[in-house]
Amino acid sequence: MHCQSLYSFSVSPFNASESRFYGASSAVQLFRRNVAGYGGFMIKASREANNRAISDIVFEPFEEVKKELLHVPNVPQASLARQKYTDHCEFAINEQINVEYNVSYVYQAMYAYFDRDNIASYCLVANSFFKESSEEERQHAEKLMEYQNKRGGKVKLQSMLMPVSEFDHIEKGDALYAMELALSLEKLTNEKLLNLHRVADQNNDVQLADFVESEFLAEQLEAIKKLSEYVAQLRRVAKGHGVWHFDQMLLTNGVAA
Repeated sequence: MHCQSLYSFSVSPFNASESRFYGASSAVQLFRRNVAGYGGFMIKASREANNRAISDIVFEPFEEVKKELLHVPNVPQASLARQKYTDHCEFAINEQINVEYNVSYVYQAMYAYFDRDNIASYCLVANSFFKESSEEERQHAEKLMEYQNKRGGKVKLQSMLMPVSEFDHIEKGDALYAMELALSLEKLTNEKLLNLHRVADQNNDVQLADFVESEFLAEQLEAIKKLSEYVAQLRRVAKGHGVWHFDQMLLTNGVAA
């Protein structure tokens, strides 16, 4: 008969010569129990089994680190910091960097347009709405570049397309057209970020998924909500004098996309 627990026990007929108590350091005790109608029995605790059980839960850093030492690269061009970072994730980060820079470039073109003397949209220039939006997207790109280097990847910048320079629209007017374009850009950026998060999930990269969630997704929703309100307001005021009142509202709020 055997009893299973943290200790390994066995029961055997009692032998008087074995009736003794081992020291506490051995973690073994011998017990005698008289059972009516039967001879004495002795229960033994196995020290070997106990040691095995304890060794299974003890962290042995010098033993476990040996397998990590085998993965430390000796090639000068290889990153020493890289760990569980797939090529798919590295490529996806570089793609998102390109997205952020291109969106920033478009916002810069919008700022230049509304800064013209013959456009004279006072608030959009004084408050630097699109200029601040461009700066924010550039900061996003730089944040992604820093993360790429932190994970041991290589930043590979791509070429950017030349944005349009004219934002006038016969029916909507330039202000509404530009805001609708900005809203579409933010939704596109959000979709790209969700794709990046999906790549992280597919590659079991918990750290990348957490980075995208904590640094980008919530902020992106706020930008979409705000630009949606701007578009709705501009649609109500239409072209002309109503745009000036919208400019004054932006000047008061002073917040970029």
